[in-house]
Amino acid sequence: MTHASHMHDGELVLSTDGLPGWLDPVVRAVETVRPRQLSRFLPPADGTGRPSAVLILFGEGERGPELLLMERSGSLRSHAGQPAFPGGALDPEDGDPQGDAPLRAALREAEEETGLDPRGVQLFGVLPKLYIPVSGFVVTPVLGWWREPSPVGVVDPAETARVFTVPVADLTDPAHRVTTVHPSGHRGPAFLVESALVWGFTAGIIDRLLHFAGWERPWDRDKQVPLDWRA
Repeated sequence: MTHASHMHDGELVLSTDGLPGWLDPVVRAVETVRPRQLSRFLPPADGTGRPSAVLILFGEGERGPELLLMERSGSLRSHAGQPAFPGGALDPEDGDPQGDAPLRAALREAEEETGLDPRGVQLFGVLPKLYIPVSGFVVTPVLGWWREPSPVGVVDPAETARVFTVPVADLTDPAHRVTTVHPSGHRGPAFLVESALVWGFTAGIIDRLLHFAGWERPWDRDKQVPLDWRA
């Protein structure tokens, strides 16, 4: 295959061919993890909720494995100013929501938000669908390997404040791990990285991936920071 996002009869398919060895634990975690192990917020049984997808993109940076994140613009309606994975709602053009539409949406949104060239991305896994109650999104987390890195950056300042990568070594460093307490009282894992506080849905997925990949290091869960933390 020349390009990473493997096509089969016009449909995007997942492939673990040729991934770097360090991704093996992530591939295993994706294959075995159950929805309840990822979140207590699962899609409504009645099928409501807005289908969406995010791209969890692993690359190889100067300091080893890294993840691509973006900081949402402070003026947006939902999740304003929050670091997040690239992603968004499925469009009709993405095709069948039960088929490869989440894969297409994850790549399309990542291209729209960060300028990422999707041809350099190999999609290798999909996590169980999760739910974000505050916005009503039913999210399919799509995992990719940045086989051929391309330049990324802010495409539309109205949507994105900045685009950045975070070394996995920083995410696993206990010094960068904290707990946030939402005004609702809900506590969740968070990361202080790249002068940003990564919390909420995105931090929850990163936390579970680190855990099930066996990369997690013991950290102080009593260390709390407010949601309005600023570097």
